[in-house]
Amino acid sequence: MGNLPPEALIGGAVGLVVLIAIIVGVLRSRRSRAWDEIEDGGPSELLPATRPKAVTAPKQKEEEPPAGPSVFSRLVQGLSRTRGQVVEGLDALFRGGKKVDDALWAELEELLVTSDVGIKTSTRLLETMKATAAREELEDADRLRTILRDEVLSILTARAGAIPDPKDHPDGPLVVMVVGVNGTGKTTTIGKLANRYVTAGHKTVIAAGDTFRAAAIEQVVVWGKRAGAEVVRHEADSDPAAVAHDAVTAGIARGAKVVICDTAGRLHTKSDLMEELRKVHRVIGKVQEGAPHEVLLVLDSTNGQNAIAQARQFAASVGVTGIALTKLDGTARGGVIIGIADELDIPVKLIGIGEGMDDLRDFEPEAFVRALFDGDAESLGRGSNSAAEAAKDAERGISVDDDPVSPAPPTS
Repeated sequence: MGNLPPEALIGGAVGLVVLIAIIVGVLRSRRSRAWDEIEDGGPSELLPATRPKAVTAPKQKEEEPPAGPSVFSRLVQGLSRTRGQVVEGLDALFRGGKKVDDALWAELEELLVTSDVGIKTSTRLLETMKATAAREELEDADRLRTILRDEVLSILTARAGAIPDPKDHPDGPLVVMVVGVNGTGKTTTIGKLANRYVTAGHKTVIAAGDTFRAAAIEQVVVWGKRAGAEVVRHEADSDPAAVAHDAVTAGIARGAKVVICDTAGRLHTKSDLMEELRKVHRVIGKVQEGAPHEVLLVLDSTNGQNAIAQARQFAASVGVTGIALTKLDGTARGGVIIGIADELDIPVKLIGIGEGMDDLRDFEPEAFVRALFDGDAESLGRGSNSAAEAAKDAERGISVDDDPVSPAPPTS
């Protein structure tokens, strides 16, 4: 080697470095895809429901873990940021018997707006509170806290709603179309909603309609297995309307009570993508008259006022009938619920307080207001998270590549 020219030695060294870099890149790529690799068996597949019983290995006797936090305490935890902003701000504002004057109203308005309640709703709340204060001839600000609490409860109660019951649709499956931008928790909401219906005894089919986002189909498959729901999927980059068509068709043919149609996440400002949503909506209606029966918009509560803008655009495009507000755990800003209910007149039907299978709850205005205004900080808890759910898959016997797939039934 000592006789080789320097150019040859340098070229050999560079080649070796490039080879090592290629090998490392391949290994990393294969490891990152290991959890969700699925053999694609054709353009349209129906994955059967596989809600396997948990596989448990013998283990030594252990002490029983303490009971988990209640639903209410988890909701309190989720609203801790909003509660700290609103309620602690109100306590400071009204402390010491302050006089009800223009300065106090200005401070209260600023507090509400910065808590994601929104300008329009904050203005309306202030007008109502001013009228009540004038009628009762209030001079001390202490009572304003109760007046605000009662008015917030009134707004939310007037627009309360519930997800549809499959029993109200005897002539065919209840079809739920789920929409929203990427990152809102749409896929996990679909999985948890399917779990609710399956647990109630309703055979459920999920359409893996987000065919564009990487790993979206695989994620729906995993959640379908967790819930015990059948999953209809196409190849990646397929037409989402075709997936919805086949899923509703499969639901009718197989006697399903519920069909949940996922859609590709999209920015609400992209008109061409919103038009695609309208196409999916039309196709579903052609397969089953009157469907979809519910258009559920998934919103991220941490997005604040942007969530209201999203809701407005989706409502104009596909006629949103209900909202699922997610991420009401950790650092959520739950004040946006008040603005959504007041400005858009769309009921908030579901809230997500974690990423566990049971962390999707009916929205109850009274419970929300109690958590927001009266929550005890000592009882704070937290819902499950995605890592914990993934860890449970081994106990459930769930794997994304161990089940056979069967084609969707013919339309005839």
